[in-house]
Amino acid sequence: MKFKLNSMEKKWILYDVGNSAFTLLIATIMPIYFNYLADQAGISEVNYLAYWGYATSAATIIVAILGPVLGAASDTKGRRKKIFLVSLLVGTLGCVFLGFTQSWIWFLLLFVIAKSAYSLSLVVYDSMLPDVTTDERADEVSAQGYAWGYIGSCIPFILSLMLVLFYDKIGLTMKTAMGISFLLVAVWWISMSLPLLKNYQQKHYQSVASGNNLAASFRRLKGVFSELKNNRKILFFLIAFFFYIDGVYTIIDMATAYGTALGLDSTGLLLALLVTQIVAFPAALIFGKLAGRVSASRLITVSIGAYFLIALYGIILKEQYQFWILAVVVGIFQGAIQSMSRSYFVKIIPANKSGEYFGIYDICGKGAAFAGTMVVSLISQLSGSVNLGVGALSIMFLIGFFFFRKADKTPLN
Repeated sequence: MKFKLNSMEKKWILYDVGNSAFTLLIATIMPIYFNYLADQAGISEVNYLAYWGYATSAATIIVAILGPVLGAASDTKGRRKKIFLVSLLVGTLGCVFLGFTQSWIWFLLLFVIAKSAYSLSLVVYDSMLPDVTTDERADEVSAQGYAWGYIGSCIPFILSLMLVLFYDKIGLTMKTAMGISFLLVAVWWISMSLPLLKNYQQKHYQSVASGNNLAASFRRLKGVFSELKNNRKILFFLIAFFFYIDGVYTIIDMATAYGTALGLDSTGLLLALLVTQIVAFPAALIFGKLAGRVSASRLITVSIGAYFLIALYGIILKEQYQFWILAVVVGIFQGAIQSMSRSYFVKIIPANKSGEYFGIYDICGKGAAFAGTMVVSLISQLSGSVNLGVGALSIMFLIGFFFFRKADKTPLN
């Protein structure tokens, strides 16, 4: 029987379509513009990659601190949509202002703010999944969210790419073209969010007495961490997720910066990453269908193994055609590992505490790659080789694989 999305599931998926445009901007055009600003300031290629990695890690630290608290607060009746709206507005406004700055330091600061807000919105967004669908439909809905996000993000990206590549032919400066591109992405992001904001209803929540709601959020968050000690399945999964998804997001976030540091052609890099999005669309849908026949845990295991090989491949990457191969392979497994992890987690946590648990989940995931970016940045600077920095990510996938197998073999309490 053909799987059909209901109205609320479609509106939830539209936010994936919207926010994915910002994700693609971070992975493609944004590092190139930062490279332009850094080059004008006389910053070396190795330091440029390192500074970009440190900024990404800083955003993760912010999300690690605020994510669990806001996630817990969003579990309170009537709070989830409000918290989502605030983080969405800060993220989109930060995206707009990024296009106006001409200082590499201010650019990094605004990037940290915008990326942090974006990641915090995803803490709340992911926790909405139990409210918009059922456990039986979660794998497919999650996969379709990522799939349509990949293909939908190509629309503002292609328009932005045309502006960036041909700005001189239409009478613009590079800085003006970048500013318009960032504005375009922000408008796309917020417009795709409106149906969800208008129609979302919080079904699973925890009531809280009047008084200090922030204190109540901290108490509930403390209770979740206490629960993790006794629920080893969730604990092992979160440890595994921390390592393997940090590696995944490091590859996504730093792909263009990596290629640029290797001296590869910027246009070729952008087109290769566009191919990643196009390949990821059918791949995510296929993996979503497979989840009905093959367990999500097996699909996650295969995807972790694929990313381990991708990290090792980064050690020998030197030529443009090798980057294209990397882009295609990443596209095949990117949606699978993201969507299956999200739906797997939904099934092992209590629905009325989804905000609290996804606050912890997103420290490891959408908050960005903290450990991964630090590994790449430090190894690149210490060795003087960005290839070795990327290759070092293979260790993270090995650790993630080990703990995921432990989680999958552990019964749910």
